[in-house]
Amino acid sequence: MFHAFNSSRLAWLGIGIGIGLLATLMAVGLWPETPVHAVATDRYETFAMATGPVDEEFEAVYFLDFLTGDLRATVLGKMGNAFTAFYTYNVSTDFGVERGKGRFMMVTGLANRVRGTGAFQPSAAVVYVAEITSGQVAAYGIPWAKTQHSRGGVMQPMALVPLAMTRFRAAGGGAPGP
Repeated sequence: MFHAFNSSRLAWLGIGIGIGLLATLMAVGLWPETPVHAVATDRYETFAMATGPVDEEFEAVYFLDFLTGDLRATVLGKMGNAFTAFYTYNVSTDFGVERGKGRFMMVTGLANRVRGTGAFQPSAAVVYVAEITSGQVAAYGIPWAKTQHSRGGVMQPMALVPLAMTRFRAAGGGAPGP
């Protein structure tokens, strides 16, 4: 009986030491971190909104008005009390649909695109807009200027940048095209 009690105590001691070591590694930053990126997407009748990161500190909120085809994005300022970066683009012509006739869906995703040396860099997220009638999907990005955003104040409104477009099915149904 003494042997069973002793080995049980040793097992619990080992578990305690293991948990303590793991907690210490996490506390001092030696344990590798896995960043969690959460985005949100919602829609109501003829309007959709989604969120996506522009860099490691900020995210944009995107709005798509199905009636006008206007895709807009904005970024909350560093102080958190005002939106300070604004972007807009009308997607209707990209999909070849009349204003008010588009049937849209919208989500965001991450894209680690090549960054140059200029002031404006591609944002970390892209927004994907699909138009059901035409069977096409397009990706749009934000030209992000972290240094301008960090200085405070309101940035000049800019256009979202069309990045790519493809078909996910033939117009009106059928197999996808090139």
